[in-house]
Amino acid sequence: MNISMTKSKALVTIPDEMVINKIYVIRGQKVMLDRDLATLYRVETKHLKRQVNRNIERFPKDFMFEMTKEEFENWRSQFGTSNFSDKMGLRYAPYVFTEHGVLMLSSVLNSPKAIQVNIQIMRVFTRIRQALTDNTELRLAIEKLEKKTDNNARNIEMVFQYVDELLEQKKKTKPRKQIGYKIPKKK
Repeated sequence: MNISMTKSKALVTIPDEMVINKIYVIRGQKVMLDRDLATLYRVETKHLKRQVNRNIERFPKDFMFEMTKEEFENWRSQFGTSNFSDKMGLRYAPYVFTEHGVLMLSSVLNSPKAIQVNIQIMRVFTRIRQALTDNTELRLAIEKLEKKTDNNARNIEMVFQYVDELLEQKKKTKPRKQIGYKIPKKK
């Protein structure tokens, strides 16, 4: 086995749950915060931000954005922070990275550790996307079955309605006189 391959595999073993717990939904997108990524990459947040700022052309708004004050307050409230003067150790609004932004970070933080962490994060994002796709397909199949069931229920209801109408008509009709030869009944 190649020694460099063994080193790169031994570099990073982060539980997937740890990565999943650091993915948030902001502006309707699955994102990760700069401080969480810095923790995973084992670098300081200011170093991560510095590298991003030096390569800002690699991070358009759909890759990375800065959290607004309202978004920051909303995000903090999710964690039940009672002291609003405390900014959870943040002096500046955090950078928020979409999946593509996280992928771009591997080119900015060009170390074996960062590349391995990045690969793991991308795999987690892929699994989340696949789970959502699987759930969507399942939901569509269930909706299709519900529509069939609804149609069958309507059809059965119509059959019962017709049967009721026929029974009503039968009750309303008077017995008709027999026409033709009448054979006397034997007594």
